[in-house]
Amino acid sequence: MSWATAMRASKLSKRYKLLLFDWSFSSAADSQPAATDISYAGLANELISLLDEMKMKGVVFVGHSLAGMVGCLASVDRPELFSHLVLVAASPRYMNSEEYQGGFEPSKIQEMLSSIEADFQSWADSFATLVLGKNYSNPLWKYLATLKAMNPKTALAVAKMAFLGDQRPLLEQVELPCTIIQCTNDIAMPTSVGYYMESKIKGKTTLEMVEVEGHFPHVTSPEIFIKIIDKILL
Repeated sequence: MSWATAMRASKLSKRYKLLLFDWSFSSAADSQPAATDISYAGLANELISLLDEMKMKGVVFVGHSLAGMVGCLASVDRPELFSHLVLVAASPRYMNSEEYQGGFEPSKIQEMLSSIEADFQSWADSFATLVLGKNYSNPLWKYLATLKAMNPKTALAVAKMAFLGDQRPLLEQVELPCTIIQCTNDIAMPTSVGYYMESKIKGKTTLEMVEVEGHFPHVTSPEIFIKIIDKILL
Protein backbone atom coordinates (compact mmCIF):
# COMPACT_ATOMS: atom_id res chain seq x y z
CA MET A 1 0.00 0.00 0.00
CA SER A 2 1.55 3.30 -1.06
CA TRP A 3 1.74 6.36 1.18
CA ALA A 4 -0.66 8.21 -1.15
CA THR A 5 -3.21 5.40 -1.03
CA ALA A 6 -3.10 5.39 2.74
CA MET A 7 -3.78 9.12 2.85
CA ARG A 8 -7.08 8.73 0.98
CA ALA A 9 -8.08 5.41 2.50
CA SER A 10 -8.90 6.84 5.92
CA LYS A 11 -11.79 8.86 4.49
CA LEU A 12 -12.97 6.41 1.86
CA SER A 13 -13.01 3.47 4.30
CA LYS A 14 -15.78 5.15 6.28
CA ARG A 15 -18.15 4.62 3.35
CA TYR A 16 -16.72 1.78 1.28
CA LYS A 17 -15.03 -1.59 1.64
CA LEU A 18 -11.43 -1.16 0.51
CA LEU A 19 -8.72 -3.62 -0.47
CA LEU A 20 -5.27 -2.05 -0.18
CA PHE A 21 -2.13 -3.85 -1.29
CA ASP A 22 1.50 -3.39 -2.26
CA TRP A 23 2.76 -4.18 -5.74
CA SER A 24 5.57 -6.72 -5.68
CA PHE A 25 8.07 -4.14 -6.99
CA SER A 26 7.36 -1.58 -4.25
CA SER A 27 9.76 -0.93 -1.41
CA ALA A 28 7.03 -2.02 1.06
CA ALA A 29 6.81 -5.53 -0.41
CA ASP A 30 8.35 -8.40 1.55
CA SER A 31 10.45 -9.39 -1.45
CA GLN A 32 10.88 -7.77 -4.84
CA PRO A 33 10.98 -9.76 -8.10
CA ALA A 34 14.09 -9.98 -10.24
CA ALA A 35 14.34 -6.99 -12.55
CA THR A 36 13.96 -9.26 -15.58
CA ASP A 37 10.58 -10.50 -14.28
CA ILE A 38 8.86 -7.10 -14.12
CA SER A 39 6.25 -6.62 -16.82
CA TYR A 40 2.72 -5.32 -17.30
CA ALA A 41 1.53 -8.88 -17.89
CA GLY A 42 3.19 -10.09 -14.72
CA LEU A 43 1.63 -7.30 -12.66
CA ALA A 44 -1.79 -7.95 -14.21
CA ASN A 45 -1.50 -11.59 -13.18
CA GLU A 46 -0.49 -10.44 -9.72
CA LEU A 47 -3.68 -8.36 -9.46
CA ILE A 48 -5.85 -11.17 -10.80
CA SER A 49 -4.34 -13.66 -8.35
CA LEU A 50 -5.00 -11.32 -5.45
CA LEU A 51 -8.66 -10.81 -6.39
CA ASP A 52 -9.11 -14.56 -6.86
CA GLU A 53 -7.50 -15.22 -3.49
CA MET A 54 -9.81 -12.69 -1.83
CA LYS A 55 -12.80 -14.11 -3.76
CA MET A 56 -13.69 -10.65 -5.04
CA LYS A 57 -15.56 -9.86 -8.26
CA GLY A 58 -17.06 -6.73 -9.77
CA VAL A 59 -14.62 -4.42 -8.00
CA VAL A 60 -14.01 -0.76 -8.75
CA PHE A 61 -10.26 -0.70 -9.40
CA VAL A 62 -8.36 2.53 -8.73
CA GLY A 63 -4.93 2.51 -10.38
CA HIS A 64 -2.45 5.39 -10.33
CA SER A 65 0.07 5.96 -13.14
CA LEU A 66 1.39 2.65 -14.53
CA ALA A 67 -1.03 0.75 -12.26
CA GLY A 68 -3.85 2.13 -14.38
CA MET A 69 -2.54 0.24 -17.39
CA VAL A 70 -2.09 -2.87 -15.25
CA GLY A 71 -5.76 -2.64 -14.33
CA CYS A 72 -6.73 -2.26 -17.99
CA LEU A 73 -4.79 -5.38 -18.94
CA ALA A 74 -6.25 -7.39 -16.03
CA SER A 75 -9.77 -6.29 -17.02
CA VAL A 76 -9.26 -7.59 -20.56
CA ASP A 77 -8.02 -10.95 -19.27
CA ARG A 78 -10.68 -11.32 -16.54
CA PRO A 79 -13.50 -8.78 -17.06
CA GLU A 80 -15.78 -10.41 -14.48
CA LEU A 81 -13.43 -9.31 -11.71
CA PHE A 82 -14.10 -5.62 -12.38
CA SER A 83 -17.09 -3.31 -12.71
CA HIS A 84 -15.30 0.02 -13.24
CA LEU A 85 -11.73 1.22 -13.76
CA VAL A 86 -10.53 4.53 -12.29
CA LEU A 87 -7.35 5.51 -14.13
CA VAL A 88 -5.51 8.17 -12.13
CA ALA A 89 -2.78 10.01 -14.07
CA ALA A 90 -2.41 6.88 -16.19
CA SER A 91 -0.78 6.82 -19.61
CA PRO A 92 -0.44 4.13 -22.27
CA ARG A 93 2.67 5.71 -23.75
CA TYR A 94 5.09 8.32 -22.37
CA MET A 95 7.29 8.64 -25.44
CA ASN A 96 6.56 11.20 -28.16
CA SER A 97 6.36 10.24 -31.82
CA GLU A 98 5.23 12.00 -34.98
CA GLU A 99 1.59 11.05 -34.48
CA TYR A 100 1.44 10.98 -30.67
CA GLN A 101 2.48 13.26 -27.81
CA GLY A 102 3.19 11.26 -24.67
CA GLY A 103 5.21 13.88 -22.82
CA PHE A 104 8.86 12.89 -23.35
CA GLU A 105 11.18 12.88 -26.33
CA PRO A 106 13.09 9.57 -26.74
CA SER A 107 16.38 11.31 -25.89
CA LYS A 108 14.97 12.59 -22.59
CA ILE A 109 13.79 9.14 -21.63
CA GLN A 110 17.20 7.65 -22.34
CA GLU A 111 18.78 10.45 -20.33
CA MET A 112 16.46 9.69 -17.40
CA LEU A 113 17.18 5.96 -17.52
CA SER A 114 20.91 6.66 -17.56
CA SER A 115 20.51 8.90 -14.50
CA ILE A 116 18.62 6.18 -12.62
CA GLU A 117 21.32 3.66 -13.44
CA ALA A 118 24.19 6.00 -12.56
CA ASP A 119 22.84 7.53 -9.32
CA PHE A 120 19.37 6.41 -8.36
CA GLN A 121 19.24 8.33 -5.08
CA SER A 122 20.03 11.69 -6.70
CA TRP A 123 17.59 11.03 -9.52
CA ALA A 124 14.86 10.20 -6.99
CA ASP A 125 15.39 13.56 -5.25
CA SER A 126 14.82 15.53 -8.47
CA PHE A 127 12.02 13.32 -9.81
CA ALA A 128 9.95 13.49 -6.63
CA THR A 129 10.02 17.29 -6.68
CA LEU A 130 9.03 17.36 -10.36
CA VAL A 131 5.99 15.10 -10.04
CA LEU A 132 4.69 16.51 -6.74
CA GLY A 133 6.00 20.07 -6.58
CA LYS A 134 7.70 21.89 -3.73
CA ASN A 135 4.37 23.22 -2.41
CA TYR A 136 3.50 19.81 -0.96
CA SER A 137 6.41 19.32 1.43
CA ASN A 138 4.87 16.67 3.70
CA PRO A 139 3.60 14.38 0.89
CA LEU A 140 6.85 15.04 -0.98
CA TRP A 141 9.01 13.66 1.81
CA LYS A 142 6.76 10.63 2.27
CA TYR A 143 6.86 9.85 -1.44
CA LEU A 144 10.60 10.44 -1.58
CA ALA A 145 11.23 8.06 1.31
CA THR A 146 9.17 5.34 -0.37
CA LEU A 147 10.84 5.88 -3.74
CA LYS A 148 14.40 5.92 -2.39
CA ALA A 149 13.77 2.71 -0.45
CA MET A 150 13.36 0.79 -3.72
CA ASN A 151 16.09 -1.46 -4.98
CA PRO A 152 17.80 0.64 -7.72
CA LYS A 153 17.79 -2.29 -10.16
CA THR A 154 14.08 -2.81 -9.57
CA ALA A 155 13.42 0.92 -9.98
CA LEU A 156 15.29 0.93 -13.30
CA ALA A 157 13.31 -2.07 -14.55
CA VAL A 158 10.00 -0.43 -13.61
CA ALA A 159 11.06 2.82 -15.30
CA LYS A 160 12.01 0.97 -18.49
CA MET A 161 8.68 -0.86 -18.49
CA ALA A 162 6.73 2.38 -18.09
CA PHE A 163 8.70 4.85 -20.19
CA LEU A 164 9.72 2.54 -23.04
CA GLY A 165 6.48 0.60 -23.22
CA ASP A 166 3.53 1.17 -25.52
CA GLN A 167 0.13 0.09 -24.22
CA ARG A 168 -1.91 2.05 -26.76
CA PRO A 169 -3.24 -1.07 -28.56
CA LEU A 170 -4.59 -2.28 -25.21
CA LEU A 171 -7.05 0.61 -24.86
CA GLU A 172 -9.33 -0.59 -27.66
CA GLN A 173 -9.72 -3.91 -25.87
CA VAL A 174 -10.98 -2.32 -22.64
CA GLU A 175 -14.77 -2.65 -22.63
CA LEU A 176 -15.53 -1.80 -19.01
CA PRO A 177 -16.71 1.65 -17.87
CA CYS A 178 -13.73 3.87 -17.06
CA THR A 179 -13.10 7.17 -15.35
CA ILE A 180 -9.87 8.97 -16.24
CA ILE A 181 -8.58 11.47 -13.68
CA GLN A 182 -5.81 13.75 -14.92
CA CYS A 183 -4.15 16.95 -13.72
CA THR A 184 -4.19 19.91 -16.09
CA ASN A 185 -0.49 20.57 -15.45
CA ASP A 186 1.26 17.21 -15.16
CA ILE A 187 5.00 17.18 -15.85
CA ALA A 188 4.76 13.49 -16.82
CA MET A 189 2.06 13.81 -19.48
CA PRO A 190 0.17 16.46 -21.48
CA THR A 191 -3.60 16.76 -21.25
CA SER A 192 -3.83 15.32 -24.76
CA VAL A 193 -3.08 11.88 -23.28
CA GLY A 194 -6.31 11.93 -21.30
CA TYR A 195 -8.32 12.87 -24.38
CA TYR A 196 -6.52 10.19 -26.39
CA MET A 197 -7.40 7.51 -23.83
CA GLU A 198 -11.01 8.70 -23.69
CA SER A 199 -11.31 8.35 -27.47
CA LYS A 200 -9.72 4.89 -27.65
CA ILE A 201 -11.23 2.97 -24.73
CA LYS A 202 -14.26 0.99 -25.95
CA GLY A 203 -16.16 1.10 -22.67
CA LYS A 204 -18.12 4.16 -21.56
CA THR A 205 -15.45 6.60 -20.46
CA THR A 206 -15.51 9.85 -18.50
CA LEU A 207 -12.56 12.22 -18.39
CA GLU A 208 -12.15 14.30 -15.22
CA MET A 209 -9.60 17.11 -15.58
CA VAL A 210 -8.43 18.41 -12.21
CA GLU A 211 -7.14 21.98 -12.22
CA VAL A 212 -3.91 21.36 -10.33
CA GLU A 213 -0.20 20.83 -10.89
CA GLY A 214 1.52 17.47 -10.55
CA HIS A 215 1.15 13.76 -11.18
CA PHE A 216 -0.77 12.90 -7.99
CA PRO A 217 -4.28 14.41 -8.09
CA HIS A 218 -5.37 12.19 -5.19
CA VAL A 219 -2.70 13.94 -3.07
CA THR A 220 -2.79 17.50 -4.36
CA SER A 221 -6.60 17.66 -4.68
CA PRO A 222 -7.92 15.07 -2.22
CA GLU A 223 -11.41 16.51 -1.82
CA ILE A 224 -11.99 16.63 -5.58
CA PHE A 225 -10.62 13.11 -5.90
CA ILE A 226 -12.97 11.75 -3.24
CA LYS A 227 -15.95 13.52 -4.86
CA ILE A 228 -15.14 11.79 -8.15
CA ILE A 229 -14.94 8.41 -6.42
CA ASP A 230 -18.24 9.10 -4.65
CA LYS A 231 -19.86 9.94 -7.99
CA ILE A 232 -18.76 6.59 -9.40
CA LEU A 233 -19.83 4.49 -6.43
CA LEU A 234 -23.05 6.15 -5.29
